[in-house]
Amino acid sequence: MLYQTQHSITTDKVTLEAGNDLNFPDHIHNSFEIIIAMEGEMEVTVLGNKHIVRGNECVLVFPYHLHQIKTENHAKHAILIFSPHLVRAFTKKIETQAPKSNKFVLDEFYIDKITKLDKEKNPIVLKGLLYSICAEFDKTAEYVAFKSNKQDLLLEIFNFVSKNYKTNCSLYELSKETSYSYVYLSKHFSKSTGVSYTEYVSRFRISEACYLLVNTSNTMVEIAYECGFECLRSFNRSFKSIIGISPSEYRKQRTEKYINFSLGAKPESR
Repeated sequence: MLYQTQHSITTDKVTLEAGNDLNFPDHIHNSFEIIIAMEGEMEVTVLGNKHIVRGNECVLVFPYHLHQIKTENHAKHAILIFSPHLVRAFTKKIETQAPKSNKFVLDEFYIDKITKLDKEKNPIVLKGLLYSICAEFDKTAEYVAFKSNKQDLLLEIFNFVSKNYKTNCSLYELSKETSYSYVYLSKHFSKSTGVSYTEYVSRFRISEACYLLVNTSNTMVEIAYECGFECLRSFNRSFKSIIGISPSEYRKQRTEKYINFSLGAKPESR
């Protein structure tokens, strides 16, 4: 299983990819992913459920849901990957659920909008489009309770951090939660993701802080404590180390323009 760090721990990024004959192994990331078969036929497997998509049919993959893509013959695709922060209300609704089927059909209107996202720089229009697409999926979706496979330790760790980042989510606490030694957990996480557990927690907290900086008027101190930092100094230091600028500079910049497009990426770079 591949963990994609480039599609994780982001607050406002949208990535649009297009190409042909894509084959991609089992992978997960902390983002929504819409896979559209523009031509031909593709097989998309999500949480073990196989979906054959063709002729503008789509698959919506939820954050942290294991999925893979196969193309037997020929297919032209478009893939839209976007941060759960951009559809926060929908994310909250489905965070403990999984759809019985990830497959759905989008009207040509939405598919046309998706393929032209490189021309859309207005964040309000973009978020409106993403919410509309999620609403189209939600119209016909049936959900079941989603529980990560207890054999999949990596998903347990992700869920633990998501639930406990505001307080104490140290390796010691994780060890008590999972009944694994903290030494084993540290090595397993680093080997599986390419980043240390401590770095992942820091990035997760900063991701939440980025959202609050743009979408609330909370003070820096309030945001620091809300995101699990013990003091403002620690928050500022961690934020600048990860983002490259101070929290106040980030708020000023992102208030003016905060959509980050990454277009034309090759499938192999996913």
